[in-house]
Amino acid sequence: MNDFEREKYSRQILLFGEEGQEKLKNAKVLVAGAGGLGSPVSTYLAIAGVGKIILADFDSVDPSNLNRQFLHHQKDIGRLKIESAKEKLLSMNPDIEVETIVEMLTESNLENLVPECDVIVDALDNLETRHMLNRLVVKRRIPLIHGAVTGYDGQVTTIVPGKTPCFYCIFPRISKKEVFPVLGATAGIIGSIQANEVIKFLTGQGKLLEGRLLFWNGLSGNFSEISLSKLNNCPVCGNLTETRVNK
Repeated sequence: MNDFEREKYSRQILLFGEEGQEKLKNAKVLVAGAGGLGSPVSTYLAIAGVGKIILADFDSVDPSNLNRQFLHHQKDIGRLKIESAKEKLLSMNPDIEVETIVEMLTESNLENLVPECDVIVDALDNLETRHMLNRLVVKRRIPLIHGAVTGYDGQVTTIVPGKTPCFYCIFPRISKKEVFPVLGATAGIIGSIQANEVIKFLTGQGKLLEGRLLFWNGLSGNFSEISLSKLNNCPVCGNLTETRVNK
């Protein structure tokens, strides 16, 4: 790090030292989705100094996004979300790299489109793509930080292949994609927790949400959690025993 970086990140260096900050600088994180969850996740990772952020999204900005997807402004309507997001992230921290994946993630292209990385963030809005991503992270032994929101409520868990239940273990059913209510503040809370999990994982700090599903109830202002168990004979992770060790 140079002197400017030491000053810029001084408050978090107090938490995990220059060694931890170097780990962030050398990390590569993929954020799948540049919308309601992707906005807070990628913002906090960028200003924390994560060296390379890969954004995957194929959608364009429309007016209904503006209540929660704060990386996109009214002037961005019609632009690709990843173009809008990349512009904002680099304006916040020009010392990082932002790569983009502009294609829809499918079974046929997922393997080739998603590069090797240290951790993947699930900032998606449909179960079908989440299950595809789950199969990939299990195959590659890459940790996955799952987050989801609806209305005032949200949830987060950290999936470490070979150590925790995979996404299929937790949500074996695939429901139809539908339009659901979302409050911007809810997405901000859940996305912030996801970013916090990524930073803890990369720096080796604290206790991750491994094997635990954290719930946020915005109407009551309460957090709660449940313990998760692997699904017997899970078709995705049932035969997986080895875990990838964080560098």
